[in-house]
Amino acid sequence: MAGLLNALNSARTSLEVNQKTIEVIGNNISNVNTEGYSRQKTVLETYPAMNFGDFFIGQGVKITDVSRDHDVFIDQQIKQKAVDFGLQDALTRPLSELERIFNITDDNISSDIDNFFDSLQELSADPSDLVQRNNVILQGQVLATSFNNTVDELNTIKGNINDTILSKLDAVNSQIKEIADLNDRIYTVEINGQTANSARDQRDMVAKSLAQTLGAQSYENENGMLSVALPGGMPLVQGNMAMSITALQTGSDLTLQLQAGGVTRDLELRNLGGEFQGLVDMRDNFIPGLNADLDKLAYELSVQVNLQHQAGGALDSSTGNLFFNIPPNYVASPPGPAPTAAEYAGAARQISVVITDPTKIAAGAAPDPGPPPGTVAPGDNSNALILSNIGDSYLIGGVDNFNSLYGKMAAKVGVESNQNQLSLKGAEDALNQLENFRDGLVGVSLEEEMISLIQFQRGFESSAKFLSTVDDMMTTILGIKR
Repeated sequence: MAGLLNALNSARTSLEVNQKTIEVIGNNISNVNTEGYSRQKTVLETYPAMNFGDFFIGQGVKITDVSRDHDVFIDQQIKQKAVDFGLQDALTRPLSELERIFNITDDNISSDIDNFFDSLQELSADPSDLVQRNNVILQGQVLATSFNNTVDELNTIKGNINDTILSKLDAVNSQIKEIADLNDRIYTVEINGQTANSARDQRDMVAKSLAQTLGAQSYENENGMLSVALPGGMPLVQGNMAMSITALQTGSDLTLQLQAGGVTRDLELRNLGGEFQGLVDMRDNFIPGLNADLDKLAYELSVQVNLQHQAGGALDSSTGNLFFNIPPNYVASPPGPAPTAAEYAGAARQISVVITDPTKIAAGAAPDPGPPPGTVAPGDNSNALILSNIGDSYLIGGVDNFNSLYGKMAAKVGVESNQNQLSLKGAEDALNQLENFRDGLVGVSLEEEMISLIQFQRGFESSAKFLSTVDDMMTTILGIKR
């Protein structure tokens, strides 16, 4: 009778194991479309056999764990590619805005420069015509406004970048805290010998998101907890302790700071990766570089036009009249070293036409200072011709005229945008390939799950049949005794 009781127990354990395994398979099938879900499976182990006379008889089967398929190497590669994808994805919108500003169509600063010098050329044909003189002033104002508006639009893009960063901070801090909470949950579960499969899947997904946003690097320690740090090494998560990132905004300036253990540290570009690296680099380096080139263009143009305009004579025979306002940081001095970036700064924002009286435009040569002082002939167009040729004849730094310098700015934006599109496509393809590879390796395959389902269904049916057979045998023995 003892043997039948052992057989009955074996049938019971077999039924339980097959039933629980079918439940795990059902959970896999339910999560076939769940992003980041890793296939789970039961780990089976036989009960220790018992000595029965001269041999050992098994006592059934048990589930020792429900494990999940996981590949650390693939997971790390996915996080690395998520960093690259985040960086390129963050650059796409600002670059598209810059392409709109520095366009190569007929409506841009380059065309406004041409229109301004063309108006001077037209004035040279009839230097006493007040309509033509007013047109020169108008085209100068249009050009100055284009410079002003372009600087405003660049500042708007920088402001939009700051707004984007601010809008992401709450989600970033929430994810940092979520990893710390998941660390604590996983440690609590697994210290008792169990496996926190769902929590681990969730933690991997959050870590990937932080990699894409911040370029965060992560590694698992011996306690099963995930440590997360910024590219520069500053910690974000240590065990169940979460740091936070805050923003210090002063006017239009935005500085990111890490709050860690009561200490506040400014985050520089080298401390960031992913989306934040792309946004901060665009805001602090690329756009200021364009702004500096724009200031250089406005500075050189206004200075050269002013110098030549002051050297000529107006209809009222006055000389020394400024056409544009004096650029900020301008110091009148003999020819010397080229101006520095600091001297150029602010020129594009502040350029404007200061001459309002069309008779003050110096289209002719300066009159003889006398005595007695000379006058400017109404038909004198000598200075207007020189002014109209500055756009082609003057070379900034001996290399570029005004239009070619603007062309370099537009080309810089265009090349950067094209490179971004190529890099974004490459990063996206690489990330998709890795995720597809991961899904094939550790994700749910409906075909495999159906095979396993049939296998354990048959096991359950066999166990039930075995249990029924043992029950019949016990009934027969009890019937003999009666």
